Amino acid sequence: MKPIKFQVFPRQLGFFPYLFLFYLSLPIYQLATFETGLKLYIGYMMVGLFLVTYRQLYFAEGKGSFLPWLMLQMLIIFIFCMGYSTSYLFMGFFSANFIGWYSDKRKFMTAYILFVLVETVPLIYHMNQIWNPGLLYTLPFMIIMMLSPFGIRSMNRRQKLERELAQANEQIRNLIKGEERMRIARDLHDTLGHTLSLITLKSQLVEKLVDVNAEQARLEAREIQNTSRAALRQVRELVSDMRTATLTEEMKEARIILQSADIELTHEGNPRYEGIPDTVHNILSLCLREAVTNVVKHSGASCCHLSFGQSESEWMLSVKDNGIGVPSGTDGQATREKNGLKGMSERLALIGGTMKIIAEEGTLLTVRVPIVIKNRKECEAG
Repeated sequence: MKPIKFQVFPRQLGFFPYLFLFYLSLPIYQLATFETGLKLYIGYMMVGLFLVTYRQLYFAEGKGSFLPWLMLQMLIIFIFCMGYSTSYLFMGFFSANFIGWYSDKRKFMTAYILFVLVETVPLIYHMNQIWNPGLLYTLPFMIIMMLSPFGIRSMNRRQKLERELAQANEQIRNLIKGEERMRIARDLHDTLGHTLSLITLKSQLVEKLVDVNAEQARLEAREIQNTSRAALRQVRELVSDMRTATLTEEMKEARIILQSADIELTHEGNPRYEGIPDTVHNILSLCLREAVTNVVKHSGASCCHLSFGQSESEWMLSVKDNGIGVPSGTDGQATREKNGLKGMSERLALIGGTMKIIAEEGTLLTVRVPIVIKNRKECEAG
């Protein structure tokens, strides 16, 4: 078992905890200047105990010992303010920082109410002594100190949401990778399984024919060569499909394949979506490729129109042709699966996207993907 190394403050916080230590020089200076005798030494001991509470609160975050250390810290501030001077009220900035760490609203409000009492009771108690023009300079700092727990809590909550969002995005990426591995495995099995089985059978046949019918054996060997070349071509196509696609590249490919099929291509909007993640971009590009392929193979169209759009809440892509359309009802569902649209729908589901097909004077396929990150930020701001 490795020995636990002593840490003054948690290393992950860097130099930040040490910055606050500068403000402890103020109560020490106050004690050395205005106090003597027993009161001076008690004051030094309380400053030392205050320093211990400050350190322990960093290590007690999220634990049951957090509140006792916080209450002890505020008790020291209260004693200083009641028995020494109201100038020690500014030590409350330390406690205000830690109160803002509470994510639970009930615990936060409990600690905050106690903090307000610690800061306001001494002010009321010493009102006759501190009521002077200098109080006008003190009040703004007191207001900032009272409001700072809310600001710190809001900042910590936002950082937590950002961490959760980063974790969620990482999980989405892992799911997409897993789905892509499954797709590659299915494609390899479907495309190469039959071909390799055929090569195996033909090689066994050649082995039997080589002594019986040499001419037939040569023909079968030539078939094996052709089959192996086809298998190599299939592997290259699979590897090509694994590359990250972009909408701009797919637009160029779509123009080429549509022109080859004598289909006129028009488009509107900009395929360079602003702020789109690579994963979403890749899936939309694959959807565009599948949709254009379907137009060429199944639509019998003479025109194809692509539309790219982006709103505050979603990215949109539509493919419209003037072909024969798709049947409605159960047959339409079967046509979807036959034309590869089921795989497109499954890919979109990974990123929360939807797909809609309308068969009116041709076929209109519309893909919508929500801008999840932006929506999350708007919720946080609200």
